[in-house]
Amino acid sequence: MPLTVWLAALAVAASIPLAWWAVSGGRLPARAVRANLGQGLGRSMDLREIQLQSSARDRVVTPSMQLLARRARRITPSGIVDRLEQRIMLAGVGDRWPIERALATKMTLGIIGATLGALLFAVQPSLIRLLCWAVFTLGGYFAIDAILDRRARDRQAQIGRALPEMLDQITICVESGLGFEAAVARAAKADGPLARELGRTLQDVQMGLARTRALEQLLERTDVRELRSFVHAFAQAERYGIPIAQVLRVQADEMRDKRRQQAEERATKMPVILVFPVVLCILPAMLVVIAGPAVVRISQTSFWG
Repeated sequence: MPLTVWLAALAVAASIPLAWWAVSGGRLPARAVRANLGQGLGRSMDLREIQLQSSARDRVVTPSMQLLARRARRITPSGIVDRLEQRIMLAGVGDRWPIERALATKMTLGIIGATLGALLFAVQPSLIRLLCWAVFTLGGYFAIDAILDRRARDRQAQIGRALPEMLDQITICVESGLGFEAAVARAAKADGPLARELGRTLQDVQMGLARTRALEQLLERTDVRELRSFVHAFAQAERYGIPIAQVLRVQADEMRDKRRQQAEERATKMPVILVFPVVLCILPAMLVVIAGPAVVRISQTSFWG
């Protein structure tokens, strides 16, 4: 018999147990089917039971935080709220720390600090304890501002340090024949806050936003002087028809010169900065080591002859 006939017979023989397993093995028992169908036939659940089935975070924590956020927004001046929102944006934590969560955290920490200060004042009333109560309250309330401000400064410094290399990479890509969006997409594959911001700008452009407007929104999310000058130069080049590669090359050279000047400035400031630790820490120890034995020898000679 030909080989194809044997292969067909084996395939038919193997298909019979596979078909039986597929039909019978996947079935649920009749009792399980009736139990599943009977779940929706019981008594109807009211709103209270539906709420109780949710987690404690959804039932207690989230409404409490929303209430604190509303109270904090009501008693906080609008200027402070706007500055806090700007710090959140500059720190790059807007997705994890929205303004409502930050306000609720500020209120919670302020209440905790006020409670601790009140307990200290209740144990032993005094002017110092009253000042401690004020310090604890204000410190708890403004702790989030200090943390966000520090993180925003660090993030802007990282963006400023990464900008010259990123601009060089975009310039090389554009001069090699890539478009501006493709060059930005290639540069945005790196790690760091600047790469993430460029990726977000590229997403805005892909969603239909004008390129100039997307770069302006990039400036709203950052606070770097060099990046602002680059965006303004790019907008002027697009408006007057100047080649983008030429603008990128000029901006890259300017960024490199600024970085070298900043490094030289920090190097010239270093001796002045080192004066204080040398005078306060190293010089006293050197005087003790050098003049200590002489002082001991002179004192022994003067007292004992």
